[in-house]
Amino acid sequence: MVQAALPALYRLALGGTAVGTGLNTTKGYDAEIAALIADETNLPFVTAPNKFESLAGHDSLVEMSGALNVVACSLNKIANDIRLLGSGPRCGLGEISLPENEPGSSIMPGKVNPTQCEAMTMVCAQVMGNHVTISTGGAQGQFELNVFKPVMASNLLHSATLIGDAASCFARRCVVGITANEDRIETLLHGSLMLVTALNPHIGYDKATIIAKSAHKNGTTLKEAAVASGYLTAEQFDEWIIPESMIGPKDA
Repeated sequence: MVQAALPALYRLALGGTAVGTGLNTTKGYDAEIAALIADETNLPFVTAPNKFESLAGHDSLVEMSGALNVVACSLNKIANDIRLLGSGPRCGLGEISLPENEPGSSIMPGKVNPTQCEAMTMVCAQVMGNHVTISTGGAQGQFELNVFKPVMASNLLHSATLIGDAASCFARRCVVGITANEDRIETLLHGSLMLVTALNPHIGYDKATIIAKSAHKNGTTLKEAAVASGYLTAEQFDEWIIPESMIGPKDA
């Protein structure tokens, strides 16, 4: 998405002079100066085909900011999911353990704070805020000229730098050091009442619902409630409730 938004940023309005007319320049000046800038920067800058549009609006900046905003939204969700999965060790989900990058809480010995997740989500909030500024700037200007490009460019560069640095740091100091707590995952997996979904094709939705509600009400396992219901045997439960077979549609 970010890569797809790049080409529009390379189109330069330089040479448009008065509101995009090119008045008081010579033909070919715009293409020549764009080529010189491309050569100097080693970036594929070209002259904008429609300089009226390039001066009146800055849609390319809004588009790139939008792409970075999508990245920020995704990374924010990922960081929050990791933080929740690492909550615990005893009163949270605790399915994963996060790297211990710092000593932890100054008041609670042994506490591991999800600092990298917190930093990532703060960066995402800033990038989203920058996108609001850039969007507002893109909506400004009157007729042939939008003079809000400085604030738009400043915020876009800020967002790109922030999200790039934060993603790199998050990967290096958090993601690569995550370990799975397999015993905890196994306990939660087989303790989930939603495994009852696999019984639907065999005993029907209504009977499966009765089993799930019974297990919840009585504090038993799903298997104990299923066998007690008389709708299936323990052997049938083991045959039908196989979590690894529940991750996709069945073969026709």
